[in-house]
Amino acid sequence: MIEGLIGKKVGMTQTYDENGNALPATVILAGPCTVIQKKTNEKDGYNAVQIGFYDKHASKKITRPSAGHFKKADVPPTKILKEFKFDPGSEVKAGDQFFADLFESGEKVDVIGISKGRGFTGVIKRWGFHGGKDTHGSMFHRHPGSIGPSADPSRVMKGKKLPGRSGHQNVTVKNLTVVQAKKEENLLVVKGSVPGANGGYVCIKKVNFKQKPQKKEKKG
Repeated sequence: MIEGLIGKKVGMTQTYDENGNALPATVILAGPCTVIQKKTNEKDGYNAVQIGFYDKHASKKITRPSAGHFKKADVPPTKILKEFKFDPGSEVKAGDQFFADLFESGEKVDVIGISKGRGFTGVIKRWGFHGGKDTHGSMFHRHPGSIGPSADPSRVMKGKKLPGRSGHQNVTVKNLTVVQAKKEENLLVVKGSVPGANGGYVCIKKVNFKQKPQKKEKKG
């Protein structure tokens, strides 16, 4: 058993609850994900599995070191690689595949993705500043205003909210409910929205996954 899978956002749809109410949902292409490498506490200092998500539309160009990495595991090259926790008691090895049925209907998951890039934006759109009055004669509409004192300390303080690039950041949406998991089509339907545009890659993680600690052997 592993903590989660890599997926690709397909798009949004709607589903219905037991009372017939329409609910927003997101369809994710979750898997198949192949185990590329297994890392253990004895060799690497922590327990994790490196899995790859095969996307036929992704570029096949890889470096020679990466080609050797995949050849060692005897698996085809993949563009997307992520590490997940796994249960040390389970027998996971390179070449194993996991599908959307890793998750069950009603299960809670966290989805991690890169949000949509908004480009260069001002302080009102980026930070929600109030702005000035829109009345006639006002010379202050969407400006940030004063950004610091002039005499002391005579500089802009670190962390000041200013205009700049907005979006395109790692965002985690927590406690989403799995509506349906289709192993045959490798589709996972979760309630609500997930970060990123259609076609973006996401990580789906189990909320209640707990990695059992291994007992260290005493030397001497």
